[in-house]
Amino acid sequence: MKETKKDLRYVRTRKSIMDAFIEISGKKDFKDITIKDITTEAMINRATFYYHFVDKYELLEKVLSEVFLINLNDELIKRYILNEEVIINIFTAITNFHSTLHNRCHRGYEDTIARIIKEQLEIIFYKMLQKQGRAETSTKVSAVLLSWGIYGAAIEWSKNRELQPEEYIKFAIPYFENGFYSSDTDK
Repeated sequence: MKETKKDLRYVRTRKSIMDAFIEISGKKDFKDITIKDITTEAMINRATFYYHFVDKYELLEKVLSEVFLINLNDELIKRYILNEEVIINIFTAITNFHSTLHNRCHRGYEDTIARIIKEQLEIIFYKMLQKQGRAETSTKVSAVLLSWGIYGAAIEWSKNRELQPEEYIKFAIPYFENGFYSSDTDK
């Protein structure tokens, strides 16, 4: 299967299916999208669809994951260093991703979007924290807290949007970097 993924035809067909899904999702609620809709738009047969994806739910997850990761500045993330620049970049990517989906997609995606974003963020933060040499349990818990915290801040920002995302998240950066207590009072 890994050899197949390098095959240009495989890549093109998979992209065609994903593009067809994105196009249809701008017109229909997710619950109303059928495999037939996707295969017709992508100009493929059902067997080809099922060769690439188990069902429309897996397709939705792959599309959302890839679109979200594209929104992140890949070079910052590859360094896996948790710093202010990375936090601002991730927060901006989340807010941009949500704005794009809100304009493009109908209702019914919210829970899936939230889960996918938090899962992707947890992976990113876990790798960053692991590189800093933290204990396994501490790293896992910290990654979960960071992913939910940044995602929650993005949702809260989207409710009022008085500040630019970059300015809004700067208020939270000291808490991400230092925790909720300064080193003097944390004893």
